[in-house]
Amino acid sequence: MKTIRRLIYGEVFSAVLFVTLAFLALFSFFDLVDQLPAIGRPGLGEAYKIPQALSYVALLIPSHLYELLPITVLIGTIFVMTRLAQSSEFTILRTSGLGPWRALRTLLVTGVVFVVVTFVIGDYLAPWADRTAQLLKARYQGNISVGQTGAWLKEKQTFGQFAVNVASLAPDGSLQGVRIFEFDNQGFLVSLSKAQTALIQDDAWLLSLAERTEFKPKIEGKTPPQASQDPSKLERQTLTTLRWPTTISAEMVGAAVLRPDRMATLDLFYYIGHLNANNQSAERYEIEFWKKVFYPLSCLVMVVLALPFAYLHFRSSGISGYVFGGVMAGISFFFLNNVMGYIGELQHWQPWLTAALPGMIYSLISLTAFTWLVLRR
Repeated sequence: MKTIRRLIYGEVFSAVLFVTLAFLALFSFFDLVDQLPAIGRPGLGEAYKIPQALSYVALLIPSHLYELLPITVLIGTIFVMTRLAQSSEFTILRTSGLGPWRALRTLLVTGVVFVVVTFVIGDYLAPWADRTAQLLKARYQGNISVGQTGAWLKEKQTFGQFAVNVASLAPDGSLQGVRIFEFDNQGFLVSLSKAQTALIQDDAWLLSLAERTEFKPKIEGKTPPQASQDPSKLERQTLTTLRWPTTISAEMVGAAVLRPDRMATLDLFYYIGHLNANNQSAERYEIEFWKKVFYPLSCLVMVVLALPFAYLHFRSSGISGYVFGGVMAGISFFFLNNVMGYIGELQHWQPWLTAALPGMIYSLISLTAFTWLVLRR
């Protein structure tokens, strides 16, 4: 059995690698075509040229790899199973003692390997590469921003709460156009701090060229908003540097500016806790968090879905149709996984159910196919 397992492992891994490289080449070509209009266009500094475009496309590969792995695992495993069935090799393996459950266990081991690889890429390599790619592009084409007003964050502290506005994210990772609104526990505006740039440290932000305006509290029967309209009740300071203690980390700012599905699982967990602590909606990020948890496990579903193809009988020219069916099944899973997130957010479903539903549907299909085509034949 060790020889049989080694044969199946080698065939599946080589087929998945071949399919993955083919898809990555196709996606990278589309990415490069998408960058062609920006090549040679003058930016804030140097012109965006072909070497920078190639670097940007290369940094997008880990994100594509993370998204494609379950699909390529399905296509590659279907190709191996159908080829073994067509050449009658799988029939020989069955007569050598490879029963349905043993075949299933063998494929599940390969699926576990792909689960680990998918998790490592999606949780460590892809977030770093995507952030580096966005900062590289911002270096030549301008800062990263969200809409016309930038990103907004909120934080509660012991003696008040803060609303923070970040206009854009600079290529070096610093923050541009920072505004910090401080409110007391009654909701009245206490101070406003503005800075051209800010650096995020471990437990504070370091604001450069900051302008701080403090609004005096209730005086002579006037409420704070009325007092703020009185020039004599304002105090303005211009500071070279201003340190603002906060728990808002660089990852949280990146989540507000960049795509949340590119964050690591632990960073998403911390950001969700930050949003809940400040009474902000975290449903979108909770869905993305559970997607990060369940998405690598879909590799197990795909290898189970591919196993029944080994028990079918093929003509010499029939293998291509089944491989095409595997391609369509993989693409349908990819679209269902993306669409389900939007549907769950609109319908306010449980985040874990929204993220797990595509895998549950395909698990049911794969187990049904395994029971009908393998165990009952």
